[in-house]
Amino acid sequence: MFRSNTMDSNSEAQPHIRTRVTNACDVCKARKVKCDGNSPCGYCARHQRPRSCHYSPQRRRRTRLGGETHNPSSPRTGTFAPCHHDSLASSHHATPAASHGVATPSATSSLAGQRTAPNAQSRSDSPSLGPIDAGVPAVPEEHEEAEVPREARLLCDAQGKLIFIGDCAPLSFFQTVRQLVTSRVDANAFAPQTSRYSMLENANPRTSATFGFGAAPPAVNPDGVRAAVSAYLAVTTGLIDLYDHDHLVENLSLWAGQGPGGDRPDDMTSAANYLVLAIGCQKTDEHLSQAYFDFARDRAFASLGGNLSVGTAQAFLLITLHMLGACQINGAFLFFGIAVRAAYSVGIHRTEVNSRFGPELHRQRDRLWKSLRVVDLFLSTSMGRPPATSDVDCTVSYHATDDDGHEDFDLLNASAQIFLIIEGIVLEVYSRRKISLQLTEGISRELRDWSARWLALLKDILARPSPSAGEAGLLNGACQVLSSYYYAVILVSRPFLMYELHRRLSENLPSISSGRAGLVSGKSKLADACIDAASLMVDPVHDLIGRGMMTRRAPVVVSWLFASSLVLGLGLLGGFGRIIEKYCRLSITALEYFAESDTHAMQYSLIAKSLLATALEYLDKKEAQERLQRTESSSQLFGLIPRDPHKDGENQQTQPQTRNRQAMTPSAGSVSKETAYSRADSTRLTHLGNPLPRFSFDADSPFLGLSDALPRTPDLSLFSGSLDAYADQSFGALNLFPLLDTSGHIDLAHYL
Repeated sequence: MFRSNTMDSNSEAQPHIRTRVTNACDVCKARKVKCDGNSPCGYCARHQRPRSCHYSPQRRRRTRLGGETHNPSSPRTGTFAPCHHDSLASSHHATPAASHGVATPSATSSLAGQRTAPNAQSRSDSPSLGPIDAGVPAVPEEHEEAEVPREARLLCDAQGKLIFIGDCAPLSFFQTVRQLVTSRVDANAFAPQTSRYSMLENANPRTSATFGFGAAPPAVNPDGVRAAVSAYLAVTTGLIDLYDHDHLVENLSLWAGQGPGGDRPDDMTSAANYLVLAIGCQKTDEHLSQAYFDFARDRAFASLGGNLSVGTAQAFLLITLHMLGACQINGAFLFFGIAVRAAYSVGIHRTEVNSRFGPELHRQRDRLWKSLRVVDLFLSTSMGRPPATSDVDCTVSYHATDDDGHEDFDLLNASAQIFLIIEGIVLEVYSRRKISLQLTEGISRELRDWSARWLALLKDILARPSPSAGEAGLLNGACQVLSSYYYAVILVSRPFLMYELHRRLSENLPSISSGRAGLVSGKSKLADACIDAASLMVDPVHDLIGRGMMTRRAPVVVSWLFASSLVLGLGLLGGFGRIIEKYCRLSITALEYFAESDTHAMQYSLIAKSLLATALEYLDKKEAQERLQRTESSSQLFGLIPRDPHKDGENQQTQPQTRNRQAMTPSAGSVSKETAYSRADSTRLTHLGNPLPRFSFDADSPFLGLSDALPRTPDLSLFSGSLDAYADQSFGALNLFPLLDTSGHIDLAHYL
């Protein structure tokens, strides 16, 4: 008896052990509610959202190294070191450790003081954040800084070799778009030619066998120098600036007039001159351009064993530009590393060192470093790889002011500043794979500051009514810098577009509710900003093409235009407005223009066409289905569709059972309505199955309330309004890549 009482008392003293499921659905995780692990779970079933019940794969936390500590208030990855001479863009100096996702103590503290403190104060003072914060429980700080395993993307090049592509690259974005569309919309969405391809690099170009080490240099016709220099400036303005434009034609003409006998085998200046002509002749005479390039490349290699100089960095930078124009992006990435190391070796990154060579060489060396920085950030962003340059030990300023303190107009400075902002977005957002409202506001503020300085000036250049042939380089450079700005807006807002699109396609919301109810949340506003930036990017490119002023070799514009075409296709697919179809077609037209000289642009245009066709087919089917459902309810008012008496009797007998079934499962009720149609009734609505007529749009009409005449940035700080009722995740920490968490999945585009 005593033993029994003891056992009873022990059993009563034991606490209740709560049963735990192996994995909870995404909705229950975001709502912080208990999940029963079923599919759909009880919570989603009670709230009539069975289609939103998804289970993401579990992820293990990586073990920390011994002795490593982490301050929860500081960012985990993506740091910047301050620079004393620049106030905004040049303060984005990424340490080498930050490029690999490791935060140093000094850089971490500088970033915490630069971003976290001011943004936290602005968030507390901003009245527009109240409705969002009031509708969502406070997210723990540990959750905001949760470590997410990175996903590798390996794509095949032209030889079948696996090449790494990072998350911020447009190609990686395309893989995400393709996975979303094929899994949610149409498994056969993209044509085979857009799936089994290599857009990383073309096959190795044929190398001229007549040139090699010690071979005679090719002859240069002085009469063709001016045209080649004009084409060279059209390609490189806004990207690099190595020579004085006013004297470049004269200097090259004098050099060409000396004849090949005056060249020395170790003369890097001659190699650079040949490369300038090679870039300028890529469009008109590809064979001659290849001959110039082969000889200059061999001469540059032969001079590496000697003394390094500014000419070494210039030559290999020009080799990089020529290979980018030939769609040899991996080769360009490798040769660019030599240019950077040569620049570091001669101290080009230190302006006090450059000043020792006199005012003219001081300016030339400073601009060489800026050119290296811009090309490096383009390569690293377009391929998703760590940059080769860093501003940790750099003292070259990216600003130039006049006596009144105003910013001097300089396309290279404008390009460097916007690429530094892009570098910050990649480090703070895509390296951490999380984005928060606080971080978005800080980046938005920097983009607005850049826009206030440069946007009106760039638009004025592009709006010149009758530019001369010599101004083609200026127009192309302004268009390239403006495209980089719009791409920065796309980068920071793209995660919210993917979140909104994933929500709409998952819940299959009607088009009307998707168009209006989605506008009340901050996420939807940022998604709209992403689409606005993509559409605004297309306009100046298409305008220059129509005026005959756009060069056909613009690797920066082509890469950013491809990303904008994907954004526009997703916007059309997600029901953000049928007017987006016009901008989709304009982007495809622009890509086809570049495709005459750029094979990457040809592949990009095929992908954009496939995405547009898929979006239009999806919208047609969706609208036809909605029209069919409305006709079903309205046809009973006036007897528009004849009734079948025999079928009516069957419907009356099965009506109670159908109502009971609808009360238990709403989705089953919708299916029964569709199957209740007879084949004869459906034939009366066959006109709904035909392709819907395309809307005709005015080319000058404003898009979503944004007029092209307004020289301002899409405002990313509009976060007023209540939280979207369909939001499944917390706004404080949004996973950028919910579709890619597949336990270390590696994408092989060659086999897809």
